[in-house]
Amino acid sequence: MKVKRIIADIQAANPSEADAFYRGVLGLELAMDHGWIRTYTGDARMTVQISVASEGGSGTEVPHLSVEVDDLDEALRRVQEAGIGIEYGPAVEPWGVRRFYVRDPMGRLVNILQHE
Repeated sequence: MKVKRIIADIQAANPSEADAFYRGVLGLELAMDHGWIRTYTGDARMTVQISVASEGGSGTEVPHLSVEVDDLDEALRRVQEAGIGIEYGPAVEPWGVRRFYVRDPMGRLVNILQHE
């Protein structure tokens, strides 16, 4: 057996509220919309990865999602432009990433990072 895909499912009373963050800020595409579920996609070549952690590193809370981007400064600009509060960072971590934490519209903690 081969795992073909891993999907992060986030509970939301109104799934369309996720658009401003996942489409507007992160630039993902809306791939499916049935009203009760909206699925956002990005580059089909993404690596499948599951992390299991006791903390988020540097003493932070474990995030619900981690999103690696190719331009952290642009991601930070979009977050600030959208008026989204920064929960942690931006920080350069000893394990070779720059990152910051924000909360999505459903309150989930999202780690946005770029490898240096």
